[in-house]
Amino acid sequence: MLSTRSLTKKFGTVTAVNGVSLEFHPGEMVGIIGRSGAGKSTLLRVINRLADPTDGEVIYDDEVVTALRGREKRGWQARCAMIFQQFNLVPRVDVVTNVLFGTLYRQSALVSMLSLFSREDIAKAIEILDRLDIVDHAPKRAEALSGGQQQRVALARALAPNPKLLLLDEPFSGLDANMRQAIREETLSVLKLSGVATLMVTHDPEEAMFMADRIKIIGSNGCILQAGRPHDI
Repeated sequence: MLSTRSLTKKFGTVTAVNGVSLEFHPGEMVGIIGRSGAGKSTLLRVINRLADPTDGEVIYDDEVVTALRGREKRGWQARCAMIFQQFNLVPRVDVVTNVLFGTLYRQSALVSMLSLFSREDIAKAIEILDRLDIVDHAPKRAEALSGGQQQRVALARALAPNPKLLLLDEPFSGLDANMRQAIREETLSVLKLSGVATLMVTHDPEEAMFMADRIKIIGSNGCILQAGRPHDI
């Protein structure tokens, strides 16, 4: 189980995240709803150790994640994958290689030579792309893909190192309305099959109601205002 205890993040006199406590389990999708500027993305960055909290703790299986430094910190980031609003794919690199970049956290932070990828890593990348129905595009450069295809590749890259936790930062906001529903359904299906715990932030209540097992509503002051299952919300 992963949990946060009274997690707080301040930038000078501005409190972006204010005493947030969460917990969730493998295979569970928790949705965070809030307006732009409510601290949703900051919360994800603190959990993933891209930013240090001002106060509070992130705990995974009795390990205090917010105390990790150096190699141990990078080890946590390997177990805690994150998909940003911009998918951050390498545009002139093919799809398979983009997915394989997700496995680099398992190696030295200085490693970037594709020759060091194992056959097992390559086979895993192909398997994930097949599950996401994009394996036919494996030889293409990322820059040649549509928005929906890029979203699938970003998801495949995040799942490649077998993370324990997946953080989604409004991953569907850049897709057009016709594509968004289909991509949501595919993503949810893959995540449920993988059994990974997922925390998704969004400003779209419909999206959270569709995808999340439980929902937390965060206010403009960075506090959790309401929590419950979609039916209760």
